[in-house]
Amino acid sequence: MSVDADTVRRIGRLARIRIEENDVEALKGELNTILGFVEQLNEVDIDGVEPMTSVTPMQLRRREDKVTAGGHPERIVSNAPESEDNFFVVPKVVE
Repeated sequence: MSVDADTVRRIGRLARIRIEENDVEALKGELNTILGFVEQLNEVDIDGVEPMTSVTPMQLRRREDKVTAGGHPERIVSNAPESEDNFFVVPKVVE
């Protein structure tokens, strides 16, 4: 895939970046170089390679998933600007 001057202008317009006319050719060359590198990545054989979530092997810390009764609604709403009967009071947003 190669990028032409019209595509460079369109990308600039979509990205809301002003591109001067004398910069179009330079940007066209840079974008074509980037796309060439991406095409090289498509040639890499990745059969049997597991997807990675991190560059270092690690596992997320887990906690026991248990249900609690809570039991302290007063503490939960204590910092609320306004509360009523242990519920948050918020302004009406739908008419």
